Amino acid sequence: MKKSTFPDPFKSSRANNGTGEINDQNDPALMLFRHKDVRKCAHNWKTFQSGAKPGRIVIPSEVNIRDVRQIPFEVDPPEHKSYRELVEPWFKRPLKDSYQKALRKQINIIIENAIHTNTVDIVSELALILQSRALTLLLNVPFEESKTWISWGTHVFRSEETALDASKANILYDYIDEQIEKSIENPGEDLYSVLLNAEIDGQKLSKEEVKGVMVLTFAGGRDTVINAVTNTIAYFAEHPESLDRLRKSPNLLKFTIEELIRYFSPLTQMGRVSTEDTKVCEHAVKKNERISLVWAAANRDPSVFEDPNNVILDRKINPHVAFGFGVHNCLGATHARQIIKMLVETLMEKVENIEILDAKENIEDLGDFKRKVGFEKINVKFNSK
Repeated sequence: MKKSTFPDPFKSSRANNGTGEINDQNDPALMLFRHKDVRKCAHNWKTFQSGAKPGRIVIPSEVNIRDVRQIPFEVDPPEHKSYRELVEPWFKRPLKDSYQKALRKQINIIIENAIHTNTVDIVSELALILQSRALTLLLNVPFEESKTWISWGTHVFRSEETALDASKANILYDYIDEQIEKSIENPGEDLYSVLLNAEIDGQKLSKEEVKGVMVLTFAGGRDTVINAVTNTIAYFAEHPESLDRLRKSPNLLKFTIEELIRYFSPLTQMGRVSTEDTKVCEHAVKKNERISLVWAAANRDPSVFEDPNNVILDRKINPHVAFGFGVHNCLGATHARQIIKMLVETLMEKVENIEILDAKENIEDLGDFKRKVGFEKINVKFNSK
């Protein structure tokens, strides 16, 4: 099996009854695997809320390592609308020409350095660096800040010893607190300052609210972008014919980006908490119990996607849910799409082929299900054109 092949561990359960169960730190969740069920419950925020106890909708739950509410991720309408309208214009900045020019320059430098290096671990020596440097553009902070973020490693809340590391999480929280205080003393044009100066219904955001937005920005787009970058490079390493096809037909690139995001689904799942006794897929769900929207399973649903377990570069109809669905769809989706687009364009321009030398897969343990989400490490050699 090729390294870039990602099996679908949910295939049988999705076909049989559409559900599974995960016992997450004695707070179990009913897992939903079918595309229609995932979208229906994601859309129904009144019954399946995000605004529960901070950290509880995340799987694995983060209630034991944080009490900061991530905003607008863990807020439901009508409050969610106000927060979303405030921050969304900022997160659409990756569509601007100046932003794209700066991002393209960053990616060009990273790929050129990789070409001139004998062996590169894509995870720690390329994807982590790319994600961190690109984040300076999203936050509009000095490039040098990326060195600090790179030093944290690939995971915000996880260390090699444990899946949830409160000490490591506190490094992020303390860092954000310091940056907020700096922006209060010396306001600038960075996201911290913009948020501190913003108002909702005539009231300025509190430090806690600003921190909530920033924690989401750091944590939400880290592992996911690193996985997306790593898996994309692994795919083209084992499918050089796909890179050739894109060179000949660059108009396919927009479809390819969505297809890679669908296939790899960098974020496996996200939880919701029921606000009432209800039923999902013939299963009773009591008030205050959790369900899990398994994006990765929905994205392989054969009733929606033809030949779902293969990458189809020119897949035209692609209603994937890799960036979520409904009011809580991913705030950083525009930034992530631009990263993948420019990464692939740079590979098309500068790289003849990529050799995978060795790899260690990153397998998520989801109880009865084991899902490959990316790589712990994958050493490659880039050969220039």
